[in-house]
Amino acid sequence: MANAAMASRVENDNVLVLERVFDAPRNLVFSMFKDAEHLKRWWGPRGWELPYCTVDFRVGGTWLYCMKCEDKNQVNFYGMESWGKAIYQEIVEPEKIVCLDYFCNAEGQENPDMPSTKVTLSFSEQGGKTKLVSRGEYVSAEALETVMKMGMLEGITQTWDRLEERLAAVQA
Repeated sequence: MANAAMASRVENDNVLVLERVFDAPRNLVFSMFKDAEHLKRWWGPRGWELPYCTVDFRVGGTWLYCMKCEDKNQVNFYGMESWGKAIYQEIVEPEKIVCLDYFCNAEGQENPDMPSTKVTLSFSEQGGKTKLVSRGEYVSAEALETVMKMGMLEGITQTWDRLEERLAAVQA
């Protein structure tokens, strides 16, 4: 079960750095980010599912997904959909994924009113475990503040908890 702590810090006012060690080999952790069938089982905060998820895992390829709140206890969010799109810029398997991440609509058209992020995911081995470092670079401190006010930190903490649970299930 999830018990690893996620460390977070802000660098240069516009870069959010998240770190967590997962009890799984690096190849497995990396694979969780490149396969739609894996992503459907863990991506998003608790109570949210991925009814739509396509992954073209190559440089220039796109990951398009829809998160939908299925938890009736999340009254204000129940039934809400949130679309996202990532365009892969660099892939070094199983060490690094760099992508541009956008809020978008169901057609994948970027929402210019919402902040985009350059995300660099780094995967390093630590004695059979994997340290995952996510660097989210925003155009400004205000853009980072916007997503923080939306609950992004809580959401990614829950998402990574779900990843830990998925990794445990796959290794069982």
